[in-house]
Amino acid sequence: MRGKAFTYLFSYVLAVFAAFSFKVSGLWTWLPIVYGFGVIPTLELIFPASVHNLNKESKIKALDEPLFDWVLYLSVPIVLGLSVYFLISMGEIPLWTMTWWGRVFSMGLIYGVLAINVAHELGHRLRKGERFLAKILLAHSQYMHFYIEHNRGHHKNVGTPKDPSTSRFNEMLPVFWVRAVFTGYMSSWNLERDRLVKNGNSPWGLNNQMILFTCIQVSVIALVFSVFGQMVLVAYMFSAVLGILLLETVNYIEHYGLTRQKISDHTYERPTPIHSWNSNHRVGRLTLFELSRHSDHHSRANKKYQVLDHHDNSPQMPTGYPGMMLLSAIPPLWFAIMNPRLKKYKDSL
Repeated sequence: MRGKAFTYLFSYVLAVFAAFSFKVSGLWTWLPIVYGFGVIPTLELIFPASVHNLNKESKIKALDEPLFDWVLYLSVPIVLGLSVYFLISMGEIPLWTMTWWGRVFSMGLIYGVLAINVAHELGHRLRKGERFLAKILLAHSQYMHFYIEHNRGHHKNVGTPKDPSTSRFNEMLPVFWVRAVFTGYMSSWNLERDRLVKNGNSPWGLNNQMILFTCIQVSVIALVFSVFGQMVLVAYMFSAVLGILLLETVNYIEHYGLTRQKISDHTYERPTPIHSWNSNHRVGRLTLFELSRHSDHHSRANKKYQVLDHHDNSPQMPTGYPGMMLLSAIPPLWFAIMNPRLKKYKDSL
C-alpha cells in the first residue's frame, strides 16, 4: 500500500510547475494552467476510466498506512511556501501584464487544488489536528467559512433547494457562482448562530467561528499589505478569488441537476451515490486525491480518500473533472452534453 500512497504525490507536479511560473516571465508563467486544463484533460480522454474498487482486505491495509495521510499533510508547507514565493515574485511585476496574470492564475490553481481541495478532505476527519490543518489551508484562500457550510450545510442539504452548492437544472455557471458564494457565506453565519444559541451561548464573541475566521482572514490580508504592499495585495486577492471560483466550479459539475425526493414537508430522502456526479478517470483522481469519486463521498462523508468506491448506480461524467470544468465554462455546450445525459440517467432510475 505504500507504493499506492506514493502515487498521490502526482498531485504535487502542479506545485513544481507553479514554482517555475513564479521564476519565469511571459508565456511560460502559464505552464500550470496549460498542464491543469490542457495536458490532464487530454490524458483523461486517452486513458480509460477505472471502476476498480479495493477489496475489504486492501481497504484495511490502506487505512492502516499512515503515508496516505502524510501525503495530504505535505500540502500545508507546500501551499505556505508557494504563497510566500508568489508574493515575493509579484513585487516588481507591472499590473495586468501577461506575466502578472500568468502567476496570479497559477497561484489561484494552487489554492483551488492543493489548499481548498485538501482542506475539504481534512475537514471531514475526526482528529482535531487534521481539522486544524484544514482551516490553515482555507485561510490562504480567504474561504474559511467553507469549513462550516460544507460540513454542516452542504452534506445535510445536498440535492435540495436549501443547498447553495447544488447547481440547478439549466443554471449557468456564472449565475451559480454568485448564488453559491454569497448564499453559502450567509448560510455559514446562520449555522454558527444556531449552534451557539442551541448550546445556550451568545452568538457574539470568538466562540462564533465565523467571527474568529473573519478576524484570521482580515489579519492575513493586513499582513500581506504591511509586508508586500498594495499592488501585491491586489495580486493575492485575485488569486484567492480564482481559487474560490475553482472550488465552486467543482461544486457546479458535481451536483448539476441532481435532486433528492421529498418524503414529507420537512424531510428529504437521505443522500446516496445517485445524488452526485462521479468520475473514475484516473489522472484527475490522482491529482485531486479522489475527489472525483464524489458519489461515494456523499454516502459517507468521513470515508478517507484512499478507500472511496465506484458505484454502478451513480451518474457518470463523460470525462474527468478538469475537462468537465472547461465544458461548464461554455453553457450552451454544457447543456447540450449534460442535459440529455441527466435525463437519460433519471429515466433509468
